[in-house]
Amino acid sequence: MAPFNDDQLHQIRDERREQINSAAIQVFARKGIISAKMSMIAETAGISKGLLYHYFKSKDELFVSLVEEAMAETEEAIRSVYKLPGTSIEKIRALTTEILDESGAPYFMLIHQARTSDGVPEKVKHLLEQYSMDSFIDVLLPLFQEGQQVGELVAGDPRELIAYYLTILSGIMVINSNGIDDYRIPKVDMLLRLITPF
Repeated sequence: MAPFNDDQLHQIRDERREQINSAAIQVFARKGIISAKMSMIAETAGISKGLLYHYFKSKDELFVSLVEEAMAETEEAIRSVYKLPGTSIEKIRALTTEILDESGAPYFMLIHQARTSDGVPEKVKHLLEQYSMDSFIDVLLPLFQEGQQVGELVAGDPRELIAYYLTILSGIMVINSNGIDDYRIPKVDMLLRLITPF
């Protein structure tokens, strides 16, 4: 059997890192940082603990890496709303649909754990300050102001409106991530009634 070339080795490393990240998100989202163990992550990923430590020196390093990635992807998803065609409300509808996609539920739970758990590394606390609710409000402010100006969104303080909108969506995703069967994810148009005048 011929040895792997550099491209193949790089691809294997990338795939292994993705496998670890996927398992770690599940474990951290379920257990939080204090209760999660590297052995749980390795077992969920189907790899040895030694191999896991080859990629990440500590549980904190892995947690920081995941939160950093989740927050950056969240910001990018919110910023990308401006690239979408359509009116303000059509863009907000598309963003809401993306946020409520169940495939993102573990990421919401990871961020929730980062915000609420004890023992969170200092670097994560700094990331949460950097990617605060205010920073997301700032990104969405022109879109919501435009929607208010053309009558697609209810009148009032647009920053407050965005804060309510994001808080409700975050709460829905955290509840959904916990797998509580009594709760249901509302349809997007039902949620948008909270911010539209009709």
